[in-house]
Amino acid sequence: MTQYFVHGRDRAGTGELKGRLTEGHWAFMDRYAEELIARGPTLTEDREESTGSLHIVDLPDDEALKTFAYDEPYYLGGAFDTVELYRFHNHTGRTMWEFTTAVDGLGRYLVLTKDGPRPLTSDHLIVYGDLLDGDVHVGRAGLVEAPDAAAAAELLQAADAEVHPWEFGGRR
Repeated sequence: MTQYFVHGRDRAGTGELKGRLTEGHWAFMDRYAEELIARGPTLTEDREESTGSLHIVDLPDDEALKTFAYDEPYYLGGAFDTVELYRFHNHTGRTMWEFTTAVDGLGRYLVLTKDGPRPLTSDHLIVYGDLLDGDVHVGRAGLVEAPDAAAAAELLQAADAEVHPWEFGGRR
């Protein structure tokens, strides 16, 4: 099995469409419940609207990855502008559900950076790892909790970071 990072970025104005597709999306993801390492929506700064959908998943091969990414209801329904696919090397060795050091009052964020690999340790790392295109290191991704976006980027020691508000996903 190989871990993959899948990030669908929403097309502008697709909130209503995604709302109609959400049950189908969840039913599709239910088929991968045992393979999911992390999942959830990226959000606007006010955390009121979705800007994308993130999944880190353990799959047998690239063909299974294509099925996961391109047979998914949000993708098929036209909600995504782009979908980014990378192999993922998980340095935390856990899933988001195994994260046990949550602190009340801190927000959750997806931090993406092109910086090179760095060993990090923090009680605020939910899932953290390297992004790879084939065998080529192209960046790092971290799901973290922090008081704000700047602190989230600082936690990953990212000089040039893309930070998205994020939350745990799945059925409530």
